[in-house]
Amino acid sequence: MKKLLAACVSLMVILSLAACNQSKTSSETTVNKGKDKTVTFYITRHGKTIFNTNDRVQGWSDTPLTEDGVKVAENLGKGLKTDKVKFNAAYSSDSGRAIETANLVLKNSGQQNLVLNQDKNLREVYFGKFEGDLNENMWGQVMKSLNMNSMDNLMKLGLPKLIDTISSIDNTKQAENWDQVSNRVKSAIDKIAKKQAKQGGNVLIVSHGMTIDAFLSIIAPDQPLVQLDNASVTKVEYRDGKYKVKSVNDLSYVKKGEKED
Repeated sequence: MKKLLAACVSLMVILSLAACNQSKTSSETTVNKGKDKTVTFYITRHGKTIFNTNDRVQGWSDTPLTEDGVKVAENLGKGLKTDKVKFNAAYSSDSGRAIETANLVLKNSGQQNLVLNQDKNLREVYFGKFEGDLNENMWGQVMKSLNMNSMDNLMKLGLPKLIDTISSIDNTKQAENWDQVSNRVKSAIDKIAKKQAKQGGNVLIVSHGMTIDAFLSIIAPDQPLVQLDNASVTKVEYRDGKYKVKSVNDLSYVKKGEKED
């Protein structure tokens, strides 16, 4: 009788411990399930285009990559392959120059089977009447409006001021203002970040110079405004709703790709 009682007590203890462990495991799983995983964005400016070569304003208007533009995009892909950078997802604006660049990067990094998602909200700033005009004409009018005498001093005013000024001097009232640009760009990347945070890892985004600068101006207002090079990489980490800029205008992958030729 005593042996039976002891066996029953032992069984009850074992079942109780098992239930506690199961409850603890279930609780830990629930907590971990709600945690974001780190997403590392490789935000890339498209390769050089015909309008870039001719120094013309290129917002929502579009021209194809030049021979040099194709080459620099290919070298970026090769450099990423050399560093064994693997992407869990790839995105680009719906502009042809961004799509072409993204496909070249994926092909030359050995990831051509990755689906490229296109998003119109990753487009360049829309410059209204200045689309296709010479850059010197648009920026000359901006400097005159702000009573500035050099591009260097103009850049110090920050991107919000510059975009709002372009919008204000466009008498067709088509050019985007800062609120329009910042809202669409931030919401687009936020959406991607939240989706990709479920699995984490690296994500390629191919976009445009001022669009990328706009995103940086939102998440890191103290970040100096720079003219981004074609095919440069700006690396940004995302976790638990927060962004952290790791590097800006990085051409090291392109240079590594050049060595592969």
